[in-house]
Amino acid sequence: MRLYGATTSTFCLAMAALCAAAMACHSQYENAIKEFCLAKFKLDMEALDQRHWCSWEDTVESYGELTNCTYFVAQKMNCFWPNRLVDEFFIHVHRHYFHDCSLSGRLLHDPPNRILGPFIVVPILVTLLMTALVVWRSKRSEGIV
Repeated sequence: MRLYGATTSTFCLAMAALCAAAMACHSQYENAIKEFCLAKFKLDMEALDQRHWCSWEDTVESYGELTNCTYFVAQKMNCFWPNRLVDEFFIHVHRHYFHDCSLSGRLLHDPPNRILGPFIVVPILVTLLMTALVVWRSKRSEGIV
């Protein structure tokens, strides 16, 4: 019976150590990725014109470095990766920098006027032509039985 009590207390101590390590990872890891990783990513994104933030070709290197940085910081601090903090961190990054981007990675915009113009003008002209044809035919209905 004594052996069971010693095993239980050892288990409790091990769990307490894991919880303490997890709590240390929580606040210290969060501060570290903000200080080291996010700071560099912010500088990289500020150097890039904001119109190019949705261009994957322009941001892939900085984004990859940000991902790798969070991984290496987790390794150095003996924290698990990925974890809930990393998920929340990247959600925050996406909400700030990539909220206007489409799923394809390209910013959506209207086509040029030379393409858009015919799609607007042709239906208007057809509507006017059909209206004129109906009015003209309704005035010439005397001979139709």
